[in-house]
Amino acid sequence: NMRTLLSTAPVLRAGQDPLPHEGLFNRSTRVFLLLTALFALAVCGGSLLPQASALHVPGYLVALLGKYLTYALLALSVDLIWGYMGVLSLGHGAFFALGGYAFGMYLMRQIGARGVYGNPDLPDFMVFLNWKELPWFWTGSEHFWAAALLVALLPGVTAYVFGRLAFGSRVSGVYFSIMSQAMTYALMLAFFRNEMGFGGNNGLTDFKSLLGFDIQTDGMRTALFACSALALMAGYCLCRAVTASRLGRVCVAIRDAEDRTRFLGYRVERFQVAVFTLSAVLAGVGGALYVAQVGIINPGEFSPLNSIEVVVWVALGGRGRLYGAVLGAIAVNAFKTWFTGVLPEVWLFALGGLFVLVTVFLPQGLAGLPAQLRAWLRRQRPSAPSEAATQGGAA
Repeated sequence: NMRTLLSTAPVLRAGQDPLPHEGLFNRSTRVFLLLTALFALAVCGGSLLPQASALHVPGYLVALLGKYLTYALLALSVDLIWGYMGVLSLGHGAFFALGGYAFGMYLMRQIGARGVYGNPDLPDFMVFLNWKELPWFWTGSEHFWAAALLVALLPGVTAYVFGRLAFGSRVSGVYFSIMSQAMTYALMLAFFRNEMGFGGNNGLTDFKSLLGFDIQTDGMRTALFACSALALMAGYCLCRAVTASRLGRVCVAIRDAEDRTRFLGYRVERFQVAVFTLSAVLAGVGGALYVAQVGIINPGEFSPLNSIEVVVWVALGGRGRLYGAVLGAIAVNAFKTWFTGVLPEVWLFALGGLFVLVTVFLPQGLAGLPAQLRAWLRRQRPSAPSEAATQGGAA
């Protein structure tokens, strides 16, 4: 009865949290940070070795690995909003591209008179289109601090406005996914237009320098790789701080029972907008680092297919586990690099088959494989004594 339940319930002190939870730097976080730091040190150290050394890491490989880390940061942002909030966004590729364009504007202004047409003020594509002056939204793009601010503001403000309209209207589930996909498709069509002032179909490319240093040197590639690793670790800690806090548990409550959470008095849409905006900023930072290492950004990055592919990375790695999203992004893109070099025409079929296999046999993704193996071993252990006893009885 009720009296028995009350007598057996634990007594909480004032301010004590009724829901125990792990701290910020739990075991998985410490292991992730350690492995990422060791990986970054190994790559950076290998790039500094002489080319004749067997442990030398060439510049192109450093840039490729740095690109994988930016993809991992993008996957991390998707896992934050999907794995812990339950909101499936098919538009995070747009925030990734917006961050890339924001930083690409700065890199274009650094070209100056070294461009094809030798104009110190206008990028080459503006000279080609017979533009006479910079558009107003390019003002201040020659400053690094302004570009860094725009990398966070552009995707953040876009996500905030979109989130207020969508979540404020109680749009959720598949309808939100369709709306986010429509958003990224609309942005792709807009950025394809030359009148937008972002290079049209060709986008922004032919970058020369960053902070006064040649962007094509091996030393700069190593520095950008190190920045990508640091950004990934910082982004992971930020996501972990959110998920390990009371805010994170409210997010999980919204994911599991949105109507009940709303009934308890929480303004669900405010939490959704806040986390959605934060995840967009993380994606924008990843896009900025991506552009600096790849050397180009064009409207193709807004393609809805790219956003869908990010969701596949997270699902394969393990949704709801931050390290699972990172693992999925790096594993799938490494596999893509190898597979497209061997059989490029069947890559999408291979990705689809991989997704089906992991979904069927690894429902918790690659990150859940150790736990799944341990559970399987526990089920196998009692069977040995029972079989021996059966054989003894038969004898």
